[in-house]
Amino acid sequence: MKFISTRGGECATGAEAIVKGIASDGGLFVPEKFPTLSGEEMEAMLSMDYAERAATVLSKFFDEYDRDELLVALREAYSRFDGDPAPLVRIDEGKYFLELFHGPTCAFKDMALCVLPYLLTKGAKICGIKEKILVLTATSGDTGKAALEGFKDREGVGIQVFYPEEGVSQMQKLFMTTQEGNNLSVVAVKGNFDDCQTAVKKIFTSEEYIRKIQEKGYRLSSANSINIGRLAPQIAYYFSAYCDLVSSEQIQMGEEADFTVPTGNFGNILAAYYAKKMGLPVGRLLCASNKNNVLTDFIRTGSYNAKRTFYKTMSPSMDILISSNLERLLFELSGRNPALVKERMTALSETGKYNISAEELKDLRAQFSAGYTSEDDTVECIYEYFTDYGYPMDTHTGVAMSVADRYLEKRDPLAPKRVMIVVSTASPYKFPQDVLYALTGNDVKDSFKCVKRINLLTAMKVPDAIKNVRYKPILFKTSVAPANIGNEVLKFLN
Repeated sequence: MKFISTRGGECATGAEAIVKGIASDGGLFVPEKFPTLSGEEMEAMLSMDYAERAATVLSKFFDEYDRDELLVALREAYSRFDGDPAPLVRIDEGKYFLELFHGPTCAFKDMALCVLPYLLTKGAKICGIKEKILVLTATSGDTGKAALEGFKDREGVGIQVFYPEEGVSQMQKLFMTTQEGNNLSVVAVKGNFDDCQTAVKKIFTSEEYIRKIQEKGYRLSSANSINIGRLAPQIAYYFSAYCDLVSSEQIQMGEEADFTVPTGNFGNILAAYYAKKMGLPVGRLLCASNKNNVLTDFIRTGSYNAKRTFYKTMSPSMDILISSNLERLLFELSGRNPALVKERMTALSETGKYNISAEELKDLRAQFSAGYTSEDDTVECIYEYFTDYGYPMDTHTGVAMSVADRYLEKRDPLAPKRVMIVVSTASPYKFPQDVLYALTGNDVKDSFKCVKRINLLTAMKVPDAIKNVRYKPILFKTSVAPANIGNEVLKFLN
């Protein structure tokens, strides 16, 4: 299968697209056409384990990778998870959580980033690339640690992660700054995630930096969801969740299901949209935002405006105003018009805003709904679900569940009663201070005291990664302004 740039300037194989991460024209790689899964293939997936289901999905996109070898790599990757990589938990009649936090860094980013190192290094061999690969990654908290864990000590690969200094939780920061490995670097940035992401993306399209990096014997790639090799594995867990519903006789094959996804950079919910394009029976896709509700406004009005107040919230992985993966959706809404996408991305860069047409908005709203929630409502949701169901959730899942409940309350009583799957993206222990506050009203500053109290209150197992990080030394203390990120990259290579 071929992949094309959303801005029209490039066509690549799957391996080439994964290795490059971002197209030379600044666009994002998308499939030339969407592969589909037939009814027979979906039926066959019912009896598969998660690795087999993921291999079925990924082999549809990356046909130059040997399927048997891919399956071996997936089995190895998911063997690091605590049990089922993506269990579906029934919480009430017609309401489920898709838990994606059972990997080595306790967040949904593990689902793809445990696979990307194989896809990237194998892709380099397929393409005959001799240079080393430098993986540059901007993170709002969870991608950074998952990427570092996946690529640490990987031969022929260096990885550098940039995170907003005051824009991640204490636990997220500890996870990154204590990371061991002989091929990596972690740098704090004096700004928010958008500052990190914008600066990193500029390096990918800068002839000067590309030349200097090549002189050091490296070529660039990315572990963010702008890389199709990071996005594609996320499609698999939507198919897996649906198969679990069918195999447990909660729904019939072909019956539609709704998904609510807590969303910042739009990658996770875009993966659900891609699954629908491949034939998964999806009803509504509900985009859940926190106080930084730029996506809610866009889906409701068709106007994207990043020129607004930026809020730091208790769900920091969603504190984003420029959602990179929305570019891939714009490409589809525009009828795959790269010139129009480029025009809008230029407008976003220069003015912070753009608008889509009435026809495009109609198409968007036919498939997506959107909502956002306040900090108080998120706290209330976390408290109520633990009180009523004994189910503890993290702050991002609290945003999603709060938005989903409001949507279900307002749903037309004559509309089909589809099941609702809420995507749970992180362990409650990743954000212990805010979760403990939501459960008890106690404001405790020490993260590890919070972990202990949550464990006593909920009896939920504390992941080993959370236990162990407490005693690791801080290895990375560098902090730079966004304008100095490029120099920090060159310093790392030296």
